[in-house]
Amino acid sequence: MRTKIGAAALAVVMGLCASASLAGNQGEPSLDEVRALTAKYQDVKVAMADGFVRDPGNMCDTADMMGRPKKLGAMGIHYFRPDLLGISDPPNPRVSGTGTHTDFRKPSILIYEPQADGSLKLVAVENLVFRKSWHEAGNERPPSFHGVEYDNMWDDPATEIDEAHMFEPHYDRHVWLYRDNPNGMFAQFNPKVSCAAHKTDLAEHKAHAAR
Repeated sequence: MRTKIGAAALAVVMGLCASASLAGNQGEPSLDEVRALTAKYQDVKVAMADGFVRDPGNMCDTADMMGRPKKLGAMGIHYFRPDLLGISDPPNPRVSGTGTHTDFRKPSILIYEPQADGSLKLVAVENLVFRKSWHEAGNERPPSFHGVEYDNMWDDPATEIDEAHMFEPHYDRHVWLYRDNPNGMFAQFNPKVSCAAHKTDLAEHKAHAAR
């Protein structure tokens, strides 16, 4: 009788462990999973068909545009999903939204590097939440991914540089799945990404930010 009870208890424990494992698999996705789900967006036309739109400022963001050392590299050109970011109005004067989406199975932003022939290469995926909306939803800490908190971005009005690249204060996390990054998988900028083939330069960026 005791053996049967022990076996039954073991079966219950194993069942609970299996359930916990399944729940974990349904939680935060692995990098391989994110890569598999976003590989189709290497074709920017597929991204646009899925609702991604180009950054309204038509910027290819580099570290020096945001007051950081140029050697850190670049981000690239951002394409984003207005619905996932909760954007319902044009920039006024900055991009703002109410979304709290952080699931990297369906990232809200794709980042491309411009090529000399006019094409775009996918280099990273990103999620972004606006600080105001994130905290109004009851969150005390910034969101995190794989144990790393999102970066905190805002524009300092005392500088000529636009540190938030025309966005309201926000948290964001870059994941460099499609371009090796010496700075790290989750770094903001990548020295192996270039904006040299993009027509918008730093002077034009400053002029746009001043409008």
